[in-house]
Amino acid sequence: MMSEDAGRMLVMYDDPSDQRSLSLDETSSTEESPDETRLSLETTADSVPYIGQRFATHDAAYEFYSEYAKRCGFSIRRHRTEGKDGVGKGLTRRYFVCHRAGNTPVKTLNDSKPQRNRKSSRCGCQAYLRISKVTDLGPAEWRVTGFVNHHNHELLEPNQVRFLPAYRTISDADKNRILMFAKTGISVQQMMRLMELEKCVEPGYLPFTEKDVRNLLQSFRKSDQEDESIDLLRMCRNNKDKDPNFKFEYTLDSNNRLDNIAWSYASSVQSYEIYGDAVVFDTTHRLTAFDMPLGIWVGVNNYGMPCFFGCVLLREENSRSFSWALKGLAKSVSSYFFSLQKAFLGFMNGKAPQTILTDQNMCLKEAMAIEMPSTKHALCIWMIVAKFPSWFNAVLGERYNEWKAEFYRLYNLESIEDFELGWRDMVNFFGLHTNRHIANLFALRTLWALPYLRSHFFAGMTTTGHSKAINSFIQRFLSAQTRLAQFVEQVAVAVDFKDQAAEQQTMQQNLQNICLKTGAPMESHAASVLTPFAFSKLQEQLVLAAHYASFQMDDGFLVRHHTKLEGGRKVYWVPREGIISCSCHQFEFSGILCRHALRVLSTGNCFQIPDRYLPLRWRRISTSPAKLLQSTSSDHTERIQLLQSMVSTLVTESAKSKERLDIATEQVSILLSRIREQPVASQGARDISPIHRNL
Repeated sequence: MMSEDAGRMLVMYDDPSDQRSLSLDETSSTEESPDETRLSLETTADSVPYIGQRFATHDAAYEFYSEYAKRCGFSIRRHRTEGKDGVGKGLTRRYFVCHRAGNTPVKTLNDSKPQRNRKSSRCGCQAYLRISKVTDLGPAEWRVTGFVNHHNHELLEPNQVRFLPAYRTISDADKNRILMFAKTGISVQQMMRLMELEKCVEPGYLPFTEKDVRNLLQSFRKSDQEDESIDLLRMCRNNKDKDPNFKFEYTLDSNNRLDNIAWSYASSVQSYEIYGDAVVFDTTHRLTAFDMPLGIWVGVNNYGMPCFFGCVLLREENSRSFSWALKGLAKSVSSYFFSLQKAFLGFMNGKAPQTILTDQNMCLKEAMAIEMPSTKHALCIWMIVAKFPSWFNAVLGERYNEWKAEFYRLYNLESIEDFELGWRDMVNFFGLHTNRHIANLFALRTLWALPYLRSHFFAGMTTTGHSKAINSFIQRFLSAQTRLAQFVEQVAVAVDFKDQAAEQQTMQQNLQNICLKTGAPMESHAASVLTPFAFSKLQEQLVLAAHYASFQMDDGFLVRHHTKLEGGRKVYWVPREGIISCSCHQFEFSGILCRHALRVLSTGNCFQIPDRYLPLRWRRISTSPAKLLQSTSSDHTERIQLLQSMVSTLVTESAKSKERLDIATEQVSILLSRIREQPVASQGARDISPIHRNL
C-alpha cells in the first residue's frame, strides 16, 4: 500500500472555463474510441497530469494517464465522451476514470440461465482526468481541463498493480509462442516458466498470468469447435470399424453438437476383467491445448504397474457437461456422474469394481452411491495431500512440516478410536478449531483415513509410490494436440507403449533371481506362486513375523512384538478349513498376509500359505496346455491370453539354469520358424488386431 500522503491525498484541478457535471455511475453514456495506434511517450517518474497539459491525440492522453496510474497503484478506463451542440462538431471532450469508478448495476435474474456470482471491484471512486479538444490556436489538440486524484480505496503496491486486467496483455508474438508450446504438450505452468527464462524475468513477472494463458487456449479451441467434434467422432467410428472391441459413448447438446465422450480399448477391457477389483478415477487433469476436463480410469496389475481402463473428455466443466444423463435421470449436476459411471460399467460388461478412489467431489460421491451401491468409494489421499500447501502453509507457517508429520501418523493408525482422539488433540495443539479445511477433512474422514478403510481392498493404490507411477503413466498422453481426434490416437499409443513396457518389465522381474531371506518353506512356496512384486511385499511380512510372539487364547491368538508387554493383534485361525484373519485387516486391504497371521501359521506347523491367501490377481499367471487344446475359435481372445501366460511361464522355468535356457532357445527358434511358414488367414488377422496390445 502506498503512503497516506502519496496514495490518498486529495489532488483536484479544474479549468473554470470548462466545467461540466461528472457522474461516474453505470447510467452514464460511454463510448470506446476507435482502435488506433497509441503513441509511445517518454515520461519521467514524477510526471503528474496538470491543467493545461497538451496532447496531440486523445489516445496520447490516455497513454500518459495510464502510465501515471500504474505508477500510483491503480488502472483506468475510458468512461464518457461528449460533443458540442450541432451537427458535425464531432468529439470534443473525454473522461478517463479509475477502474473502480461507478457502481455495478443490479442484474435481472434469469432462472433459465446460470448466474456467475462474481464480486465487483467498483466502489464509486471519483478520481478522473478530463481532456477537451481545442482548435483556437491552429491544429487541433487535446488539453487537460479537469483532474481529480482522490481515491476512496487503497492503492496497490507495484508488485500488485501489474495483476490488474488493464496491465495484463499477451502480444501477438507471445500468443504464437504459447500456441506452439501447446502443440508440444507441455503444461501451462511449464509454458510460463519457459517464457520467464526466455525473457529473463523473475517468476511471476510476465505481463500475463496462467489464467490469461488458459483463456487464450480456450479461445483457440472454440475457433473450430464443430470441426474438431466431427473429426473426433469420425476417428472413434473408424476405430470401431477396425476393432469391434473398441468401445465409445458420447452425448450431444441441445444444438446437436458433441458435448462429452468416453472410450476404452479392447486390451483395457481385458485388463479390467482381472485387475478391475480396485480402480482410480482421476478427474484432476485437463487437455492443455483445449483446456478440457479429462477423466481417466486406471488400476494396477499383478506386477504393480498401472493399467489403463478408460477415458472421458468433457466439452465444458459446467452444469451442461454435468448433465450427461440417460432416461429416467434428472437433469442435475450429479446426473452427469450417474451416466458417466453407467458408460464405464457398459464398457466393462456391467462389472463394478470392489473399490474406487476419486478426487474430493461430492457430486461424484452421490453418483457412486446410486450407480455403484456395492462399490466402496474412497478419496485418493495423494490428491488431498497435494492441496495441503495452499491450505495450510500460510496458516501454520514454520509449524507446517510438524503438522504434516502428525497428520500422516494419524492417517496410518489402525484404531478408529485412536484416530478420533488423536485428531482432537492435533486440532487443539495447532489451534485449528476454526479452520474450514480441517473441519471438512474430519467430516469426510470415513472416505480417506485408513482406520476406516482397512477392511476394503485397494491393491496398494493409497501409497505415494503408486500415485507417482499412475501420474507418470497419465502424463504420457496429456500432451496437447492441434486436433482433438489426435488425442484419441495419442492415448492409444500411450496404452500400447505401456503394454510393451509392462511385458518387458514382467520378463525382467521373472528373470531376476529371487533371494530367500528366511529359509522357511512358506517363503519358497510363495516365491513360486506370486509375482516378484507381490512376493517382495509378502517377504517383508515374513521377515518381520520372526520378531513377534503368539499366545493362544480361548477365542484365537494374541500376537505382539517381542519387546511389548501389552497390546497386540487378535488372530483367528481355523486350520481344518484353512481360514485365518487378523484384526489389523492387512490382507483385506492389500491382498498380502500380515506378519501376525504368518506368525500364527508358522507356530502351527503350517508349511504352505493356504491358496485363498495367495490371490489370483497377485499370482504369476500360469495355465495348463490342456485348456488351450479345448479352446475353439469362438474364444480366440482367451487363447491368446493363455499363450501369453505359457510364454511367461516358459521364461521363468528356462531361466533357472543354463541347460534349460539353451533347450528353450533352440526349441522356440524351431517353433517360430514353423509358425512363420503357416499362412495368415484374413479372419485370423482380424481377430488378432483387437488384442494386439496385450502381446
